[in-house]
Amino acid sequence: MLTPEQRDQYKRDGFLVIPDFKSLDEIAALRRRAEDIVEAFDPAEFQLNSRAIFTTKDQERASDAWFLGSDNTVRCFFEEEAFGPDGRLRQAKALSINKIGHAMHDLDPVFDAFTRDPKLAAVARDLGLERPQVWQSMYIFKQPGIGGEVRWHQDATFFDSDPITVTTFWFALEDATRDNGCLWAEPGGHRGPLRERFLRDGDTITMEKLDSTPWPDDSTAVPLEAKAGTLVCFHGLLPHYSAPNRSPVSRHAFTLHATDARSVYSPRNWIQRGDDFPVRGFDPHE
Repeated sequence: MLTPEQRDQYKRDGFLVIPDFKSLDEIAALRRRAEDIVEAFDPAEFQLNSRAIFTTKDQERASDAWFLGSDNTVRCFFEEEAFGPDGRLRQAKALSINKIGHAMHDLDPVFDAFTRDPKLAAVARDLGLERPQVWQSMYIFKQPGIGGEVRWHQDATFFDSDPITVTTFWFALEDATRDNGCLWAEPGGHRGPLRERFLRDGDTITMEKLDSTPWPDDSTAVPLEAKAGTLVCFHGLLPHYSAPNRSPVSRHAFTLHATDARSVYSPRNWIQRGDDFPVRGFDPHE
């Protein structure tokens, strides 16, 4: 699937941008299904001052039962700025959701069809995942005006394995630009250390600090602007970030995180699977 030049670029930079990977019809189907999930989501069922709000600023505090219980199901999370001082939504529910997560790829037929793609399976193999295991899916809205910042991080923080094999597959469902909060990454940063580890022990979450290497800044980071349909693949150790979206245009994206079954997946990662709900790969025939 990938050319030798693309493989070399991935090894050098830690990321690869593949335009026109998904068709407009595939994108439209995923977006319609996400709209249906949000429409069915009733905020009145939950305490709106709880952590049904998604944030990356204090993940130990933010990781309550609503978040932890989303590991192997489908739940919605609000933008941090979705609510006013009175606890009410500032705007329509459909413009207030930060993301849907985290097991749509296994529980929803539309998301499953998008994920189980022979082309995607081929890319995963070319990137070194001989036996991919897809642990997490997220539909990210990056809402206009209130789309939240996602701080600098490495995805291996949340999907630790020995050796580290987690690979991210990020699909632009709308054009991602500097104005509406595209990804930023540090070319070659995947050759650096793992800085922190997100650990789960029962219902307790800790963020273990491992290395004090500073996060990138504007002098080394580059924007990964992407047209709708683009696939961005990146290594689990690659530092990446996205700014708040203050523009009038949303930036929908869909992400998958996969490890190689040949590596040892940490039993302290926050998402686990058992025999009753086995982890699967990208092959539609699994």
